Amino acid sequence: MSRGRQIAIVAALAAASLGFVALFAQRHGFFDLNVYYGAIHYWISGGEIYDFVRSNSTYGFTYPPFAALAMLPMAVMSWPAAIVVSATATVLVTWWLLRMLLGPVIAAQRWTPWFVVAVALCLVTVYEPMRETFLFGQVNMLLLGLVAADLLLFTRRGSRWGGVGIGLATAVKLTPGIFIVYLLITKRWREAAVASGTAAAATLVAAAVAPDASREFWTSALWDTDRVGVLSFISNQSLQGVVARLTAGHPSKALWAVLVLAVLAVWFVRSRAAVARGDEVAGFAFTGIVGLLVSPVTWVHHLVWLIPALVLLVERGFAAPPGSGRRRGLLGLAAVSYVILSSRLVWVWEDRIGGWQVFLGANAYVWISLALLCCTPLAPAGAGSAEAVAAQGEPQLGDVDVRAGGPVGSPGAVRV
Repeated sequence: MSRGRQIAIVAALAAASLGFVALFAQRHGFFDLNVYYGAIHYWISGGEIYDFVRSNSTYGFTYPPFAALAMLPMAVMSWPAAIVVSATATVLVTWWLLRMLLGPVIAAQRWTPWFVVAVALCLVTVYEPMRETFLFGQVNMLLLGLVAADLLLFTRRGSRWGGVGIGLATAVKLTPGIFIVYLLITKRWREAAVASGTAAAATLVAAAVAPDASREFWTSALWDTDRVGVLSFISNQSLQGVVARLTAGHPSKALWAVLVLAVLAVWFVRSRAAVARGDEVAGFAFTGIVGLLVSPVTWVHHLVWLIPALVLLVERGFAAPPGSGRRRGLLGLAAVSYVILSSRLVWVWEDRIGGWQVFLGANAYVWISLALLCCTPLAPAGAGSAEAVAAQGEPQLGDVDVRAGGPVGSPGAVRV
């Protein structure tokens, strides 16, 4: 395909995706970013950060004190500048993550890297969790990028920095702590210790700088579930959300516990199998999925953590023989999952409880998460092993050989 035609396709897709967002995306006015911004300004003005409540809402700052320290630069920014910084950071991290995850399929199919990543960016723009993250001004992609850099660049290669990114992400928002458990169950003891130590050190720094805020968070704000919303709200696409929507009363904690244990068992088996094969991307994807499922609250915008699994389905679908049932199945699952996750389908059943149609439709994103956890295939045995990486001269992840379709480091490779 000529470069001119590629540019035309990207331009058309960009116009279509932006048009879709303009016409169909919900307007959130960077609501969450405004909560962060208001809370930081309230805090530096002498108020207690966890006492802040955004005007005309019941929402306040819900993250640990270290997150507040990380957001302190907003104290010297205007509101428009904060929007620009948030939007730019989200776009850049998304581009980097897609470039890294798509590297293997770009190499194997001998595709043009910039074109594939540009098409992927257009598709991600339409993806509901991504557009919600962007339009809320959420931190999801920044945390996803921190964890991805840690696992796929540092931990994978045995770097002394392995675990630092996961630790920092956990100190900003507790849910990435599931990746510390992932390091433990896959026996990366040093990296797990570094991640735990980093999270603890960041938390202690926050406690030293803001002792009152730290005391309030760990003794009160963390346990106040009313601060994050109603569990049965349709946007809560976790197992707890499924259970909460079964009845109008209090959700069954026993049923939730059974479902969580079952999902954790599948994750344990699949993650250990992935790492045994050297398939760190699959382990990363599975852990992101299980974090969404077992968390008491998983809003739709949190589902950006499904992106690695969706990319893996595409990569391994194209790796299957042309015309095979495996290729059709994997690419079909990726396509169906993407379309449903971009459609706002679950909102059809907002505020409705009971009945099989509601049960199936209102929890559609949960079913997709479960399908991705169970059906995303692992790499062939040895394909991603440490020995194979070493034999290739430890290439930079995402570097591909556009002529031979192999990793950088092979004869005649070209870095792109």
